[in-house]
Amino acid sequence: MKFKWLGVLALSGLMVACSTVPLTGRRQANLVSDSEMQQMAASSYREFLSDPKTKVVNNAQSRMVKSVGAKIENAVTRFMTQNGYADQIAGFKWEFNLVESPEVNAWCMPGGKVAVYTGILPVTQNEAGLATVMGHEIAHAIAKHSNERYSQEMIAQGLGAILGAAVTKSEAGMNVFNQVYGIGAQAGVLLPNSRRQESEADRLGLTFMAMAGYNPQEAVYFWQRMAAKSNGQAPPEFLSTHPSDATRIADIKKYIPEASKYYTAK
Repeated sequence: MKFKWLGVLALSGLMVACSTVPLTGRRQANLVSDSEMQQMAASSYREFLSDPKTKVVNNAQSRMVKSVGAKIENAVTRFMTQNGYADQIAGFKWEFNLVESPEVNAWCMPGGKVAVYTGILPVTQNEAGLATVMGHEIAHAIAKHSNERYSQEMIAQGLGAILGAAVTKSEAGMNVFNQVYGIGAQAGVLLPNSRRQESEADRLGLTFMAMAGYNPQEAVYFWQRMAAKSNGQAPPEFLSTHPSDATRIADIKKYIPEASKYYTAK
């Protein structure tokens, strides 16, 4: 009986808590408020940065990360405002940090909390490559993929009754959030994005980097370098949940004409 009611609550939430992904127009279920997701993200991000194992870098490379991040932030703000989605980023408090780590990885949490690992810089090679990565990760946050994954996992774990309540005050809610991101105190299991979400992030990310003044064609070169890096071996961390194959690169090439409409060389 308990699980029956949890299912009813979950289904009720699915019927009333839907949003639209910018650009793609896909309808998605988001059962937790943006403000609660952003609160959990801010808390987890602070915990990550304050962890003794986390070494935040302050050098020329970190300044490049912040510069590219600021340009994409501006592009996102313009895109969302022009297309009637300004309310979806109203609570964002952007942060961009470069973290010393051999991992080939980067991520963006709800509210614009971004981390780039030094291990990915040899693959990005230049600002445009970095813009590809940051645009893609920021696109996940703009498309509310974390909320979507979080909601699905809460229901899968039988915690649907917490949804719609003060999840930020729930230990179970925070545990699931840390599972979604696999960060916080350097723990947790990162839940993979679906191929649909990855495709949306690629498409949105291309638009954001183009609006920020970076040639979207550079994204093809970046993903080719990422594919080459695995070279039949165990994939880098960034590829463990971000499939990079011929199909993906072909799809990105299809999105480039759309993104190029927003590109003006600076």
